[in-house]
Amino acid sequence: MRILMAGASGFLGTHLAERLRSSGHDIVRLVRRPASGPDEVTWQPSTGQVDPACLVAADAVINLGGAGVGDKRWTASYKSLIRSSRVDSTGTLAHAIRKLPAEDRPKVLLQSSAVGWYGDTGDREVTEEAPAGSGFLSDVCRVWEAAARPAEDAGVRVALMRTGLPLDQHGGLLKPQMPLFKLGGGAKLGSGKQWVPWIALTDWLDAVEFLLERDDVSGPVNLVGPAPATNAEFTRTLGKVLHRPALLQVPGIALHVALGGFADEALRSQRVLPGVLERAGFAYSYPTLEAALRAAVGEETPAVA
Repeated sequence: MRILMAGASGFLGTHLAERLRSSGHDIVRLVRRPASGPDEVTWQPSTGQVDPACLVAADAVINLGGAGVGDKRWTASYKSLIRSSRVDSTGTLAHAIRKLPAEDRPKVLLQSSAVGWYGDTGDREVTEEAPAGSGFLSDVCRVWEAAARPAEDAGVRVALMRTGLPLDQHGGLLKPQMPLFKLGGGAKLGSGKQWVPWIALTDWLDAVEFLLERDDVSGPVNLVGPAPATNAEFTRTLGKVLHRPALLQVPGIALHVALGGFADEALRSQRVLPGVLERAGFAYSYPTLEAALRAAVGEETPAVA
């Protein structure tokens, strides 16, 4: 396929572009600076500008654009950027797709979203049928997904990829934790009873390719592992994998001091299950937390499901 990608320079986007190229796909990156080669196209999502020609040439569009949720302290201005960067990029692509003649539209839009949609689910298991929860990230996910609706209304297959926490030592959830755990400073957050919707990075990449190829899958899709774990279990297992003690605890009040508003999200419980992927027959290479963490730190042997 010829695939147009937004957000290709981020942690997940870099890995995904490399994977898709290795699978034989032609990747064209949307960038907000002057294009530096034939594999780049300049766009300005904040003002809704994208060249329709790049969409006409694409078989598929993948949008991973958006400011990092945990990259900075949640000031009012940064929360606004988290929201606008997602809604603007999604809306720009979806409206541009809708304006094209039917025969020129890409066949599929894989649109990034997040398990933040569900809010705090406590101990309750949720699949894609669950309604949106409450809180800042739930509100962001609601308008983020809604921004893709023009492409869906135009008859394009849209898969809303509600991603959990991909596990890899070089990015995402694990990157800031690895030095602490290696020094024996691993700690559960708050009570540790909150559920963590993890997924092995390899399985996340496999799932995106799966969604590209399966023209019968659309709508919300939870990109999470099949067995969510509590934060306490996650902490113990990572300590085990790294052969380090992980006996400490970070009180919730300390997280609020360190992280501000993001602490509320870090302490939320999200027991999210991959209902759509499992019904569609997706096969996980790393279906258990320990297997996923071992892969994340360099032990590449897949677990047996």
